[in-house]
Amino acid sequence: MPASRTRHLCSVAAALVLTAAGPAAAASAATAAAGTSDGLREVMFVGNNWDGTADVIRSTGDFAKIGRIDVVPDKAARMAEINADPIKWIYFQAIRNGVGEGHDQFADDMYSTPDGRSVVVSRPSFADVVSLDLATGKVNWRFPVAGYRSDHMAVSPDGTRVAVSASTANTVHVLDIATGRQLGSFATGDKPHENIFSRDGKYIWNMSIGDVNTALDDPIWDWTKGDRRITVVDATTYKQVKVIDMRQRLDAFGLKNYSDAVRPAVFSPDESKLYFQVSFFNGLLEYDVATDRITRMKTLPKNPATSEDRTTWVNDSRHHGISMNPAGTKLCVAGTMDDYATVVDRATLQEGPLVTTSKPYWATISGDGKDCIVSESGADQVTAIDFATGRKVTSVPVGDHPQRVRLGHVQADWTGPEGS
Repeated sequence: MPASRTRHLCSVAAALVLTAAGPAAAASAATAAAGTSDGLREVMFVGNNWDGTADVIRSTGDFAKIGRIDVVPDKAARMAEINADPIKWIYFQAIRNGVGEGHDQFADDMYSTPDGRSVVVSRPSFADVVSLDLATGKVNWRFPVAGYRSDHMAVSPDGTRVAVSASTANTVHVLDIATGRQLGSFATGDKPHENIFSRDGKYIWNMSIGDVNTALDDPIWDWTKGDRRITVVDATTYKQVKVIDMRQRLDAFGLKNYSDAVRPAVFSPDESKLYFQVSFFNGLLEYDVATDRITRMKTLPKNPATSEDRTTWVNDSRHHGISMNPAGTKLCVAGTMDDYATVVDRATLQEGPLVTTSKPYWATISGDGKDCIVSESGADQVTAIDFATGRKVTSVPVGDHPQRVRLGHVQADWTGPEGS
């Protein structure tokens, strides 16, 4: 490689070390942007994907329910459009019978606006993003994504932009959170999934996971899963800055039979390490941004009751959900197919108690950073686990199949939309 090219890549890596931030950091920044002034209340939004609602709960303490939002108030209009278009109808049915496990996907991801007056929701089955007025429950704006399915989102540190993955179009759209106007877009690998804004808002990291709905799950067929990679772009120009192919890094670490589909991920507070999960793996990997290599891995316990038939694992996941406490000393992992969540010491990678949970689908942090919050999609509840002890604190009932859980804000006196 020419010396000039080497220097360029080193410079990019150094810049990314200084600017990359994980979901927890981004959430904290967005929370700060939303303000702590009078009139706003910090909450957690829990997206109930299968019944098309979002429960709003307290962000700390007992995590009690405050209110509920219907995220598909325009369902009749959307279904009329789908039923009138044979191609849309085919994709709608494919989502229901594929990633939806026989159910429609109406609430994948969500973020509130800085003023706490609206919430923006990605709705996979409707292939769109909508902004809902928290006072009235009505749609403020709607953005149909390219292709036929929307997925994970990320909010910028200042809370003004939201990035959403358009799964079937291999595209990420970046929208003005107040108006829904597209500010830009960029190409990704196959099936873009997780998005992460850097702390200063200068970069967006996207992880593409490839085709997770085929039955070709044996490692010998891994090549059929598509182009899976991390795409890093400039968040102003939306031009590609760097592509990270984890296949090469996994092979170099001696993990040739491991999938390179990067699932949920979180950055360390010093922004030098990325901790991530991959398809079919019960554990996590550590990636050093500056040296561009995998440095450690942790294999977590298997549940003996979990089938070893990979085709029975939901969307190629074994573990799906990872977060880190604000101090950067503990990781929290959702062992989706193994029906537990656990806190992992970051220094030693030793896991704590295995907290029994039912198909935990996501992991995030509480408003005060003391607890890990996991969504139990198999039990329709969210559960708080103490980072310090690794023990369960409490569980709170929510709607059907909770998935993403995000910190946000509502007006201080909000208890739900009018008439709810």
